[in-house]
Amino acid sequence: MLDVLPVFAGDERISRLFTLVPGSDFGADALSTIDALGGRTVPWSEAGGHAYDLVVVASPKGELSLLRGPQVLLPHGAGFNKSIPGEGSADSASGLDPAYLRRNHDPIALHALAHPEQIARLAATNPRAARHAKVIGDPTLERVLASASLRERYRAALGTGARELLVLASTWGPESLIRRHPGLPARLAAHLPYDTYQLALVVHPNERALLGTYELRERLAPALDSGMILADPREEWASVLIAADALVTDHGSAALYYCAAQDRPVVSVHHTGGELIPGSPMDVLLRGVPQLGRAEDIVDALRAYRPGPARTAARLAFAQHGEAAGLLRTEVYALLGLTPPAHRVAPRLLPPPAPATRMPAAFDVRVEATAEGVRISRHPAGTGPPGHHLAVEHGAADERLARSAGLLYRRPLPASAAPVDLAWTADGWTRHALTAYPNCRSAAVLLPSGRCLLRVRGHARTYAVQVEPLPEEGRIVRLDPVVALSAVHAWLVSPQPCPAGPTRLSCLVGERAFRVIFRPATPTEEAQAIQQMI
Repeated sequence: MLDVLPVFAGDERISRLFTLVPGSDFGADALSTIDALGGRTVPWSEAGGHAYDLVVVASPKGELSLLRGPQVLLPHGAGFNKSIPGEGSADSASGLDPAYLRRNHDPIALHALAHPEQIARLAATNPRAARHAKVIGDPTLERVLASASLRERYRAALGTGARELLVLASTWGPESLIRRHPGLPARLAAHLPYDTYQLALVVHPNERALLGTYELRERLAPALDSGMILADPREEWASVLIAADALVTDHGSAALYYCAAQDRPVVSVHHTGGELIPGSPMDVLLRGVPQLGRAEDIVDALRAYRPGPARTAARLAFAQHGEAAGLLRTEVYALLGLTPPAHRVAPRLLPPPAPATRMPAAFDVRVEATAEGVRISRHPAGTGPPGHHLAVEHGAADERLARSAGLLYRRPLPASAAPVDLAWTADGWTRHALTAYPNCRSAAVLLPSGRCLLRVRGHARTYAVQVEPLPEEGRIVRLDPVVALSAVHAWLVSPQPCPAGPTRLSCLVGERAFRVIFRPATPTEEAQAIQQMI
């Protein structure tokens, strides 16, 4: 609804009021969303006591005949892919169900649909209703397509960087991803290397409303603690789909918006059930993409995707690309008997999404020495088997983890506004850390300059560590220096002679190889404060 109402923007003749039709198990969050936006709401008990110039509804369900005024029905979701067992007509698509469309005494003045095939489906079961249906397009899709060029901005907001963003999309109900595979987000977070993949989850608003955001976050705690993003259900879900590199989906229609914007890998976790309608756009998509069995097979499943099914499914779900807002405004103003405003109506760009609220600060680091260099694979601590060493950020992780760390590191503190400031030097803090944490093999600090200083227990000298950026197809890839510290730490604690001068090391992360240089640190570097300067 909020994607559609901007067709009236800038018109002082129009006042917008909201009401909630009773009977839904998922309505509480709808009113709270409107309240948060400052929208004016009318209780349902009062809504039927007035006449309106136009009634815009997002579902044919409920006692809509009590609302007086010409009605415009706007479907939510994409493609009419599901039937809801035990609700309405058997095997009828939710949203096109004649059992609900016939309940109004007067026909819908305008049934705005996204594709001609949807009118044909409506006409097959309800010819009277089909006479008032028109292909308008999908206003939500228009926002997605208009915002496609903001992909890099969305990825920057999410902190994705050079990682692959894997989005899980869950519809609602007993056949949804979140119900049938509740442990999948945590298993993927444990299996996929943190520096190669980023995870996000899009959950249907109905499921969030049923559980509540607090309950949902508690159920997803292991994955969220590993850095997974839980997208907001109003607008953020769509900007996250634009940012995505790959999608794991059930039979929910969010996948069709992803497919319409880009033809990138899609993997299905929908196997059987009575909700998916044969021949629907989602059915076409899911029959053409790889199926995911175990979470550990995700990389192979993504590689098995072949371009084509995504575009095909999107063409079956959406028509009139780029015209939905204009077509809808023409139709609704005709029903109002008003001339539309002179200014152009355009889709509103999607806002940047919010980053993860919980970031891991301790990692089990798996190390593999190869002919090409040292391969590093980091996984949030405790999500899988222990690695070569535990790397822990001091001041950000649980103290129990810090006392078990093989590599303890510290990032620069923000600049202090204290009138008389106090800050550790790099040499001072690394000496202090090895004294305070007797089980720690190495202590390191990240200096404001971007260079690191590393002290290894039993070594007479400290080491300055620097990782070089990697040119890649006209762009620059930068590695978190902490990853390079793990590579140097593994090299230095191995049984080999200590380097007397500069040493080059190749740090392998995923498919990339970063050049790391470490050497004995200078007294000036050791004396540098590990705090940003004002």
